[in-house]
Amino acid sequence: MRIKDRIKDFCYRQLFPRIGLLSVKLISRTYRYRLVDTRYEKQILDTHGTVIYASWHQRFFPGITFFSSRKPIAIMISQSHDGEMIAKVVDMQGWQAVRGSSSRGGRQALQKLRSLTRKGYRIGHIVDGPQGPFGVIKPGLITIAQFSGAPILPTIASSQRHWTFSSWDRFMVPKPFSKIIIRFAPPIPVPRRLDAQAFENVRKDVERQMNQLYLETDQWWKDPEIIKRHFS
Repeated sequence: MRIKDRIKDFCYRQLFPRIGLLSVKLISRTYRYRLVDTRYEKQILDTHGTVIYASWHQRFFPGITFFSSRKPIAIMISQSHDGEMIAKVVDMQGWQAVRGSSSRGGRQALQKLRSLTRKGYRIGHIVDGPQGPFGVIKPGLITIAQFSGAPILPTIASSQRHWTFSSWDRFMVPKPFSKIIIRFAPPIPVPRRLDAQAFENVRKDVERQMNQLYLETDQWWKDPEIIKRHFS
């Protein structure tokens, strides 16, 4: 391997993940989190022993701290070059990185996820990543639910104050000392067998529910009574 390639490999596998994770941990220490409607999470775990936490790519930053409190947890990551850096961060967090996507290594990844859920692992899934389009749930979420047998738990992250980046999803990073709500929604079971039309109906229904939940939760910041109730 050439010197240039070695340096690039070191940056992707070691330097960038460590710097990025340190930055996340430092800023996350200043946040004030509140979990809302935790009964839905408890209901799934009591019944099934596992769950799929479903979130938008746009709101993943505060979710890093949340997922750290939900171990053991597995996350499916593509086998792309960029995925190498993400997988390293996942490993450093003590999570289980499962490499694969619809275009490469997908079936093996699904089998691995199913095996892990039987061992008590939970699944974290970014439903519109890694390249969007924003707000459109990809079929992978429904396929993972079918394969693993785990219900989908929409997991909504909303911050009081945040920076918004000019990426495809307008990625959000909560500002230091911001209040953050992590809200759970009623679980969505997915049958193991679905024909093409039923599969698409389920996908659209989950997409509709999640879009509505994000809009609704973001509106809470405009109601002082709601915020006082959750943060007092």
